[in-house]
Amino acid sequence: MNARSAHITSLFVAVVVAALMLSCSGVRNLKQPSLDMPAETVRGYADSLSYADLQWWEYYTDPTLKTLIGRALENNRDMLAAAARVEELRQLYGVEKMNYMPTVTATAYGNKETNDYYGENFKNDPEIGLKGSIRWEVDLWGALSYSKKQAGATFMASVEDMRAMQMTVVAEVASSYFSLVALEKELDIVRMTLSTRREALEKAKLRFEGGLTSETVYQQAQVEYATTAAIIPDLERRIEVAKTGLSLLVGAFPGETFDLSHATLDENLPERLPVGLPSTLLERRPDIRAAEQQLKAALAACGVAYSNRFPGVSIGLTGGWENDGVADLFKSPFSYLLGNITGTIFDFGRNKRKYKAKIAAYEQARLNYEKCVLNAFREVNDAVVTYRKLREAATLRSSLRDVSLKYVELANIQYLAGTLNYIDVLDAQRRYFDARVSLSNAVRDEYLALVNLYKVLGGGWTSGSE
Repeated sequence: MNARSAHITSLFVAVVVAALMLSCSGVRNLKQPSLDMPAETVRGYADSLSYADLQWWEYYTDPTLKTLIGRALENNRDMLAAAARVEELRQLYGVEKMNYMPTVTATAYGNKETNDYYGENFKNDPEIGLKGSIRWEVDLWGALSYSKKQAGATFMASVEDMRAMQMTVVAEVASSYFSLVALEKELDIVRMTLSTRREALEKAKLRFEGGLTSETVYQQAQVEYATTAAIIPDLERRIEVAKTGLSLLVGAFPGETFDLSHATLDENLPERLPVGLPSTLLERRPDIRAAEQQLKAALAACGVAYSNRFPGVSIGLTGGWENDGVADLFKSPFSYLLGNITGTIFDFGRNKRKYKAKIAAYEQARLNYEKCVLNAFREVNDAVVTYRKLREAATLRSSLRDVSLKYVELANIQYLAGTLNYIDVLDAQRRYFDARVSLSNAVRDEYLALVNLYKVLGGGWTSGSE
């Protein structure tokens, strides 16, 4: 290598190093997310594992529910739209990756120019040519690299958004299913109570007609029967509305039938469930992961805006054949090499302001990420407290149902013995009926709380391939 070549090489290396330094300086001073992470996800819950680590089909073991969730993930329109969005951004990310490659074009052309200027001889100038060109943009300041990173992060954010959508769909299907099961159970309770009160009404009528009781007792029995019967139409309406909502979630039209013959809501749920460590919560929640990718995309956008403040460098090579006739076309080759350095001399601060605008957008993404993390811990804490208190309430309501049943049994015995008024029997029956419905709703609320806790811990989106 001669001295001149060594000098050119050294100059080129210096330019590249300077370019790298400039490209880094556009983002290196931006503030990173700052979070003072707690030692425990929930105070008093120092669990290394989380029950949200279970796959959704392992957590929701009811066969009917698993089938419904599977159908929803395949047919739910929100899920399909999210998948289409992922595919869109995947293709756009591919475009950005291809920007590193040169652009190759080819042109075949023919033209004929004639000139008959005043005072000059007629000129006939035909031209036929075949050209090919290669143009390559040199990523001197890192704009292409940052564009690729921005597109990649945006693509990954869409993947996480789709996972969050799946997590939401799974939770919505499970919540709708448990609510429907609870409504069906409540309807069964009302119908059984109605049957019991029909028998009581018939007995009250016989005793009244036999002169053993007054008409007031008979009318009281009629009122209780009618009151219970009036509950059924509204429950049936709510059940049909719930079925319609569940049909929509699985991507079906109204009129779908659901087999609930084997569905039950267990009253004996666990008192406490493991919630895992704070670090695993950040890793598991797709909304946090999406916010992290959006932050990366905003950071890369700052790099692109900063790089665009400097001149662009491109290299082009064009070659082919050109002649005034087809016969000698391939005897007339030509080529030329072109290098361009293009940049704005004066833009009156436009690019600088664009760069500052991207910094402000990055700050928004950073704060949104921090808020997303804080909100995740709030949701988990609220979900844990809600489930724990609902578990306590369900236990108390279970005791209330048992003592209410004992109250009914004693009231019936004392009424038949003539030591208690019929109005007291009705009061005991009403309390027992309310206690059963209240317990059924309390168990339903427990299940809904479990669904929410599983969701806010980040459960419900992983698959066997993860």
